[in-house]
Amino acid sequence: MSVKNNQGIGRLLTAMLTPFKEDGSVDYDGAQRLARLLTENGSDGVVVFGTTGEAPALTDEEKVELVRVVKQALPGQTVMAGAGTNSTHHSQELTRRSIEAGADAMFRHFKAIAEAASGKPVVMYNIQGRTGVNMSAETTLRCAEIPGIVGVKEASGNIDQMGMVCAGKPAGFNVWSGDDSFTLPLLAVGGYGVICVVSHIAGPAMKAMIEAYLDGENEKARQIHLRLLPVIRALMSTASNPIPIKMVVNKLGFKTGPFRLPLAPLPDSELDQLLAVVREAGELISLPVRLSVG
Repeated sequence: MSVKNNQGIGRLLTAMLTPFKEDGSVDYDGAQRLARLLTENGSDGVVVFGTTGEAPALTDEEKVELVRVVKQALPGQTVMAGAGTNSTHHSQELTRRSIEAGADAMFRHFKAIAEAASGKPVVMYNIQGRTGVNMSAETTLRCAEIPGIVGVKEASGNIDQMGMVCAGKPAGFNVWSGDDSFTLPLLAVGGYGVICVVSHIAGPAMKAMIEAYLDGENEKARQIHLRLLPVIRALMSTASNPIPIKMVVNKLGFKTGPFRLPLAPLPDSELDQLLAVVREAGELISLPVRLSVG
């Protein structure tokens, strides 16, 4: 089953971690390996240097190079660049540079960013928990009419708002969940997919859940959702993203290296509790696996 929409972006995208070397520099080889691993495990593509990728701690040069090397690793799949910043002008410049490096799509400042994207698809990002401002359904639908804006990553945590966007959106505009736990509820009200964190360790399960729902196997989709829900909640409630997922990925066998300050590791006791929840999910967890090389 194809899970890509008419822009070829895909239903299941992983908001990818940024691997670092022990000296704190970006591990570009590791980024390529991780990108391949994620797509081998069900993702249609990746989002580089979003919040999960520690974007605030990366320089523009590092971000652009991440786009270049990850696109090199995934020549036929979506590489979305998280080009949003607090400055619209800066966002426009980072958008242009990301496209030159090979990005297929990016999210943020609406018309100005869409104009800077030179025809590449733009996905908006509504995440009140990070910005302090909720983008209303009315605003989202107004922006949906701007040429080049093809969808929104919805992390408002309000399924009624998401449903209103799905009800009023134009053809070709898609709604991705920005919260892993809302993936199935959002699909049920007309959403398209998810830009995901738990897919680092449960990509095949997330893909199977989406495909089960699309095939009308609602009970199968519900069971996967319910079994993954404790893992998703633990990853998002233990500490600020991406601290929990990065530490779990490290523990399960893919070395993503340290954090950049101000992020810091979990205490051992909290990590042990988190890993216990992950292990409870059993075969739904896809790591450890044979890692891609080359």
